[in-house]
Amino acid sequence: MSEQNNRIKQRLAATLEKYWGYKQFRPGQEAIIDSVMAGRDTLALMPTGGGKSLTYQVPTLAREGLCIVITPLIALMKDQVDRLRQMGIAAVAIHSGLSYTQIDIALDNCVYGDMKFLYIAPERLATEAFRLRIERMRVSLIAVDEAHCISQWGYDFRPSYLRIAEVRERLPNVPILALTASATKLVADDIMHHLGFAEPHILRSSFARPNLSYAVRHTDDKTEQLMRVIDNVPGSGIVYMRSREGCEQLAETLRSQGISASYYHAGLPHVERSIRQEEWASGKVRVMVATNAFGMGIDKADVRFVVHYAMCDSLESYYQEAGRAGRDGKRSYAVLLTSSDDQSKIEKRFDAEFPPLDDVKMIYEKICDYLQIAIGDGQYASHIFNLHDFCQRERIYVGKVRAALALLEQNGYMTLTEEMENPAKIHFCISRDELYRIRVGRNELDHIIRTLLRLYNGVFTEFRPIDEPTIASHSGYTVEKVKELLKRMWQLRIIRYIPSNTSPMLFMDEERLPIKDIYISPKTYLHRKELMHERFSSMLHYADCQTVCRSVILQRYFGDEQATPCGVCDTCLAAKRRQRNDEQSLQESIAYHLREEEMTVRELCHKIKNDPEQIAAAVDKMLTEGKISASISGKLIIIE
Repeated sequence: MSEQNNRIKQRLAATLEKYWGYKQFRPGQEAIIDSVMAGRDTLALMPTGGGKSLTYQVPTLAREGLCIVITPLIALMKDQVDRLRQMGIAAVAIHSGLSYTQIDIALDNCVYGDMKFLYIAPERLATEAFRLRIERMRVSLIAVDEAHCISQWGYDFRPSYLRIAEVRERLPNVPILALTASATKLVADDIMHHLGFAEPHILRSSFARPNLSYAVRHTDDKTEQLMRVIDNVPGSGIVYMRSREGCEQLAETLRSQGISASYYHAGLPHVERSIRQEEWASGKVRVMVATNAFGMGIDKADVRFVVHYAMCDSLESYYQEAGRAGRDGKRSYAVLLTSSDDQSKIEKRFDAEFPPLDDVKMIYEKICDYLQIAIGDGQYASHIFNLHDFCQRERIYVGKVRAALALLEQNGYMTLTEEMENPAKIHFCISRDELYRIRVGRNELDHIIRTLLRLYNGVFTEFRPIDEPTIASHSGYTVEKVKELLKRMWQLRIIRYIPSNTSPMLFMDEERLPIKDIYISPKTYLHRKELMHERFSSMLHYADCQTVCRSVILQRYFGDEQATPCGVCDTCLAAKRRQRNDEQSLQESIAYHLREEEMTVRELCHKIKNDPEQIAAAVDKMLTEGKISASISGKLIIIE
């Protein structure tokens, strides 16, 4: 190793220990980091929970410059930025939940400040504010998370990802690190093509989890099988279910059996979800029954079991959720419960979730009406969107709306982000002169309006985030009184007021179009449907297969053809039992024939129909164990 390379290695190791406290990298991380430090465009295939973020964070901190991290996961952005800031590292996130002013300030800090990480949602890459500043930033690396989203052959294609090519054109000498947990050869080639790789370069980490024992239980009494797992595996666990009501009912059933259990789903208030997650993480609650909303930010390393009460739509989802068990490296269990009617249930759901294209257009129109977006307006605007309220109001099945939104996103019309915390916002919808006339004689309103105008600029031109406790401390009112006055001003149409909430955001990629101008590509529709069926077929194969190692099935699915059996899943353990039984049966057969007469190994092979190599191996084992011996003539003798 050259002296320069040695210095780089030492700097990387020092960075890892200084900020994360680790003495060495996990398997696969170091090779990716070395590639990034060498300035090579790199596609890294890493399992969820494999430490992807360190592969771009460590090299960025070990040298000068800013890293732009492109990801669609707003919760991940906020989580990463919070963690980096806690370590004293300058980081900022730009997404649909911020005002134009907040975005401007964040981008200016990336140009003029000492910012190290800029997390940005892909739909924000097209905005003028970003395009004007990117070339003035000192960028050392572009990291693309969930990179499979750039490929139309991937299971989660997003047109907004294609804009990354424009970023590459503006920063031609900056290396790209593309990260994904799964990509077929076709998708991998597509990723490298769209990102303009100088040369193909893929680094693949192992998807094997040697300490995780996978199992499938076929039963029509899932609760009984779940109780067996809980009774036989000490420690905490997660039970994944599909419906909110199912979570609540199963948690109650477990509690009635004396098990400390709670439930978690997106329908709970944000504060309550945080409390429930903390109670489970701290060990006050043993079992969490949850929908797939439970997952982001889980750092509990000693989860001993993850049970899937309902089958996932894909092996990607299953591997990610099951992989939350045993992150401390100790023996843990991932159990899938299936019943005879699971397949038909999911097939019915698929049919419901692929609406006719005319229905997709109708849903587009209803969403725009719900959000009060006029034809010709709305491009690049973001709106709080309560999916369940919309579905309830319009009486449309939630799965149908989700499928329509996925198709609308893939065709470049609108993007629904995941749930996020949104601060309260206000926008004065009358002029200053009209406001002066209203204030006369309204003492409480006059005082709160004066407080608002002192604290916040720009409230006449756009929505501005506000903080009700800050307003309360400056006005002398209680927080409840502030909220009451803001609602009264809203009712009087002085302001538009959006209370603080936790909700998904809907981003308009284009202005609202008349319904006749909405075009959904039939090719996109059919391709998405085919992909969904392919993914589910792989999930069914995993559940139904009784002869191939579960870990091998997963590793091959994610592209590792060199996978070896784990030895600890249910199919491997069953194979071992069969082998032991076969060996015992063969030894009994050998002993039977030797009791009749002394024989050579060759003579035994003529008598017994097993493979000669198996017979020879059994004879060697019986000789070693002292069950038989060999005479001078070479004949085998039974020792009674």
